[in-house]
Amino acid sequence: CGRSPALPRQPGMAEAEAAGDAGLGPAPAQEGAELAAVIGATVPTGFEQTAAEEVQEKLGSASRISRDRGKIYFEVPARSLPQVHRLRSVDNLFVVVQEFKDYQFKENKEDALTDLEDLVKKLPWTDPLKVWELNNSLKKRKTKRKKHNPQSPASREKLNDGGEEAGADQNNTNDQDCAQNSVAVEPTGDQDTEKPQGVTSRNGVEEEEDNEQSDVKVEVQASFESGTKAGDSQTGEGEAKVLRFRVTCNRAGDKHSFTSNEAARDFGGAVQEHFQWKADMTNFDVEVLLNIHNNEVVVGIALTEESLHRRNITHFGPTTLRSTLAYGMLRLCDPQPTDIIVDPMCGTGAIPIEGAAEWPCCYHIAGDNNPQAVKRAANNICSLLRKNESKDSSTALGVPLDIIQWDICNLPLRTGSVDIVVTDMPFGKRIGSKKKNWDLYPACLMEMGRICTPGTGRAVLLTQDKKCFAKALSRVGHIWRRAQTVWVNVGGLHAAVYLLRRTWERAEERRSFW
Repeated sequence: CGRSPALPRQPGMAEAEAAGDAGLGPAPAQEGAELAAVIGATVPTGFEQTAAEEVQEKLGSASRISRDRGKIYFEVPARSLPQVHRLRSVDNLFVVVQEFKDYQFKENKEDALTDLEDLVKKLPWTDPLKVWELNNSLKKRKTKRKKHNPQSPASREKLNDGGEEAGADQNNTNDQDCAQNSVAVEPTGDQDTEKPQGVTSRNGVEEEEDNEQSDVKVEVQASFESGTKAGDSQTGEGEAKVLRFRVTCNRAGDKHSFTSNEAARDFGGAVQEHFQWKADMTNFDVEVLLNIHNNEVVVGIALTEESLHRRNITHFGPTTLRSTLAYGMLRLCDPQPTDIIVDPMCGTGAIPIEGAAEWPCCYHIAGDNNPQAVKRAANNICSLLRKNESKDSSTALGVPLDIIQWDICNLPLRTGSVDIVVTDMPFGKRIGSKKKNWDLYPACLMEMGRICTPGTGRAVLLTQDKKCFAKALSRVGHIWRRAQTVWVNVGGLHAAVYLLRRTWERAEERRSFW
């Protein structure tokens, strides 16, 4: 690692197309031109269009939905990176180095892997690496703010994935696998294909490690900006300037002669040779992504170390919903200012907390029959309040959200007083049972119909027990009409999000509260 080659020149289009048709990729920045980036984002499968609409609305950029479900691509100026990280519908972000829409893999395994190795030298790395550096400088500033306030909620509320039902989405393909390989390390076993970042929570020590890694990342910027190579330093600090990297390969398709482990290993070896970076599976600075979906190949550099969906929840339950999926469900019902939005089976409160954060002009009511769930939700709301206070104590106003313990079949709400019901219904796996759902679902739909405003009320309901839901809906067809179904993947389970519209039919009143 004593010497390193210079950053690669931008290849000509003829070179890039040698391995396949070049697709979406960042155009090389001209002298003095503003740096732009093609951003790839992983999103909850089924909500790609929702994510594209959010990008258009908040960034003014058109998105392209990938053939590989659960991904979108859009181009933005590099200065818009802070806004990109504030998107509510995306899980992970990466900057696209180059995409090949019709990459022709050789049938022979050795030849196919050799082509992938040769591809490294032809890719336009320069601008994507500049975007990566800029992204790190943004993270550095954020980390500095955390250091100034060591007792802030952010430093105390590190999240973990314990018991999170809505885990990483998985594609329904014939053959798929994922590998993370640091070249010299023996590859680990296959993993979920929709986990391109592959970073696990380190719980209590994560804050300190993030700070240290951020320090290293900012130190290496100087070597890039001065035109020298990371690691090409003869000073005593030379060791700190050697970038550490990992290659993560996500492969889906049944016509490849190689596994994702083999692709990550050989592609990673070429990356190491090309940049003279140091391979490191766990404490890496750069994560190079190699996404292969049939003949579509996308090479990228990760911009997130952990999924952005882990933003609200600090107290997890057995079936905590991802915040990104909660956002997609809420957006589906198009909340308007002053709407009253109820989650009658809120669990740990993922949906109402996301709603209160993104739609503060609505009033959100959350409830559950389980006292432990209500306690967790209340703790998560308190965490959100502390987080808001730490941002700007002078303008912290609280959140328009209340949490109540109640019986879903006998809600203490006036008939016709609610505009929207959004909830994650029991799947009958970790909570409840399929048998209980046959009685619970019709009773829930009737009570939801009672509290919803006739004619304008909406309900967005997530369930994996589709057969039971269809039967229950047929029994209450006089008060609910199905308007849309979005098929989603929740922790490896094929589930559905139903958008229902309230008819003008009057619902039966079980009892009066006033």
